[in-house]
Amino acid sequence: MSVFAATKIGSHHRLRLETLVRLRWLAVGGQSVGVLLVAFALNYELPLGACFTLIALSAWLNVILLIKYPANYRLRSHYAAAMLAYDCMQLGGLLYLTGGLSNPFAILLLAPISVSATTLPFRWTVGLSVLVVGIATALGFFHFPLPWDPQTPVQFPNLYTFGVWVGIVCGVSFISAYTNRVAHEARQLADALSATELVLARETHITALDGLAAAAAHELGTPLATIALAGKEALSDLSDKESVKQDLELISEQAARCRTILQKLRNLNAGEDPFSELTLSDFVAEVVEPHRFFGIEIVINKKGEGSEPLIARNAGLNYGLGNFIENAVDFAQQVVTIDLVWSKDQVLINITDDGAGFAPEMLVRLGEPYLTSRPKDDLIDNDPTEPGGLGLGVFIAKTLLERSGAQVGFANLNPNGHACVNIRWRRQVIEIEKSDKVPAGEMR
Repeated sequence: MSVFAATKIGSHHRLRLETLVRLRWLAVGGQSVGVLLVAFALNYELPLGACFTLIALSAWLNVILLIKYPANYRLRSHYAAAMLAYDCMQLGGLLYLTGGLSNPFAILLLAPISVSATTLPFRWTVGLSVLVVGIATALGFFHFPLPWDPQTPVQFPNLYTFGVWVGIVCGVSFISAYTNRVAHEARQLADALSATELVLARETHITALDGLAAAAAHELGTPLATIALAGKEALSDLSDKESVKQDLELISEQAARCRTILQKLRNLNAGEDPFSELTLSDFVAEVVEPHRFFGIEIVINKKGEGSEPLIARNAGLNYGLGNFIENAVDFAQQVVTIDLVWSKDQVLINITDDGAGFAPEMLVRLGEPYLTSRPKDDLIDNDPTEPGGLGLGVFIAKTLLERSGAQVGFANLNPNGHACVNIRWRRQVIEIEKSDKVPAGEMR
């Protein structure tokens, strides 16, 4: 299983214990300061002993967690949800002792929901939301009086308390739905970008092996040449000793053979490869070649103004175009058409198949991660960076092409289908300058 698969099986990143502990310390400090100010600065009566008992419980829970677990320990979802549920109930207890929903700090019941919505699966957020609504409902009916000046007692009307309850319920609903959705999309995008980086790194690593082979050839060439030269000199000095002569001849032959092999490796160097710079049509033909053996005809048309663009081999371009061509071949009935069009300002590649086309409900979302019409594959047995399982293929291809400066669009050419992928560059972005090297034997 790839690294990405291991991290993707659990679709939510685990919450660090240190994060919850710090938030609880912040709550403990704020609650302590608030209770002390009300009791001693404002001289309002409130049950200090019960309030500080609840605050001390939170502090001791933090101490126990820090002793038992390392600070960087990552909690499973149900453990994190249980800790947030405790925070909700502890805050509900304090509100019960200090006025219920009449206490302006009742709004803090939304804080654990915010943490849950951004870090935990939706089902746990829903459970916590139900708990908070239940606590708010109970506080609307059962609570100690709000700490206040005994000389000027205050009594809030029931309509005000009901309004506070409605506000809390609306806040819980909004945060649990909207914030969770936004956070989920952000996690999806981050995971998909990680998969894109892995794909690009894999393609780049394969390309880099050519340079490594050339470096090895260069480094080993010199000592092998020295061995060959020493062997020849020894042969001339020991021509009368037949057994030694045979050994030295063998050394010279093998050294020559090694030099031949290293010369072949040296020729793999992409920087010295005469085909490292290709015309647009040659590059596309090279990308297309592996897909010509699946019974689908692939036609390449080219039309342009002036000279054909010259581009450099690029792992991202190769993978991106190859992925779109592979998808077109998979869904085509008989033929895939690739139109190459260029002008002095733009370069355009259209990849069209004669299949059923993009589903209307998917067309507007194509290019988003985890969007697929294919059945999910088992993550254990398949590479999640490939299309067909998690719906990352189109996202990765689009992202890699956009990194090269392309604009990628999707459309159906007619109501019967014929999916088309439109890839467009500004010519000055995709084209490289022609080589200024002087051919051997010529002079400037």
